[in-house]
Amino acid sequence: MRYCVVIAILLFIAPPRGLSQDGVELAYSEFIQNIVQFHPVARQAALKVKFGAAELLKAKGSFDPALTSDWSEKNFNEKLYYRQFGTRVKIPTPIGLDVVGGYNYANGDYLNPENNTSSDGLWHIGLELDVLQGLLVNERKTALQQARVYQEMARNEQQVLLNELMFNASASYLQWQLYFNYDRVLQDNLTLAQNYFDNARQLFMGGEKTAMDTLEAFILFQDATLELRKNEMELVKSRMALENYLWFEDNPIALQAEVAPEPYQNDLFGAESDWSQNASLERNPSIQASLNKLSMLELDQKLKREKLKPKLKVKYNPLISSSSGSASSIYSVDNFTWGFGFAMPLLLRKERAGVQQGNIKILEQQLEIDNKRNELQNKIENSWQQQMLLGEQQTLLEQNANNYRLLLEGENEKFRLGESSVFLLNKRQEKYIIANLKLISNQVKRQSERLKFLYYTNQLI
Repeated sequence: MRYCVVIAILLFIAPPRGLSQDGVELAYSEFIQNIVQFHPVARQAALKVKFGAAELLKAKGSFDPALTSDWSEKNFNEKLYYRQFGTRVKIPTPIGLDVVGGYNYANGDYLNPENNTSSDGLWHIGLELDVLQGLLVNERKTALQQARVYQEMARNEQQVLLNELMFNASASYLQWQLYFNYDRVLQDNLTLAQNYFDNARQLFMGGEKTAMDTLEAFILFQDATLELRKNEMELVKSRMALENYLWFEDNPIALQAEVAPEPYQNDLFGAESDWSQNASLERNPSIQASLNKLSMLELDQKLKREKLKPKLKVKYNPLISSSSGSASSIYSVDNFTWGFGFAMPLLLRKERAGVQQGNIKILEQQLEIDNKRNELQNKIENSWQQQMLLGEQQTLLEQNANNYRLLLEGENEKFRLGESSVFLLNKRQEKYIIANLKLISNQVKRQSERLKFLYYTNQLI
């Protein structure tokens, strides 16, 4: 009785067909263009350059002229004890030299005699010079040099962010492309399995096939349906991963169901001959960022070595009276102020320790750069060799898939003539489907290796 029920089900069941529908194609170039224009990380990367420009402007601010003024007055018991006013302008320069100038006015009954000026005040202009420490290397000059290096570092950080964004987005596109094309092949597999089942059922009803043949064909159909559904799960995951990179203005957008990727046979990244010519370790932004960091450490080390020198600051200011009279009464070489200041730690332990630490940091950074270069060089060479091997495999897999197609067509003809069985037909079909899946997988792997090569050599953008 159970056997009859199974036969009845097999005779009248009509399983749904998994059919693919052609829709709008999302080209890889359009996908990347959308990311560069709208993705938040791409916009965040652009802020790195702006921040670097602001850092340079901040360092240049150390050379801005500074104006200071002071007013003080004391009145007590209807007496003016003193009234003092002073203003001063200081103009820094890249070397340890400052140009200073100003005006002083003071009067009162109890004024300190050294602060006395004429009724019209006293002008002065002069120089302040760091003779030893700070003459050629000083904090403000080093800060400006480091800010220029930081600006270059900001551009490299921008490139690093963009490269990682493009690499991850391209990898997601390739995964979507892989499972989408798997879906096409597995839908064809399902269609073939259903055709076999339909033919087996008709031959059974005509008395040419047994119930076992019909049941076997139905089981094969179920297996094809299961494989398609499993791939659909991966396809949904890949589509959702791709949507992480799709934005328009400030809003994320969803990928419509009818949108398809480029055919897997397309070369997404251009000609290989151009890549090898432009391949260079120094083009990689991570190497450039490490070199920038080394430059920053070297500039800081120069400043630390400068701290080993004693401090000697010399000041000289000619004094100019603003009272009326002859030119000789207004200015005289005998009217001036001058002085100097000297300071030096006796043991210099703090300064010597700073230099030693700086040397260690520079050596560590140099070793890190050497290691990065070696690792990157090996990755570039490995990726190039992988591309060559996958290219050779692609040719063989194309021939293999075509040969399995011919065998399947021949087995189909034998099956229609009654000279074959569902079992043999299934084996031919299975080999043909596997060959096509391998062909797609190999091509996507080849594209992935191209992606890695462009990423390592900074040629993605």
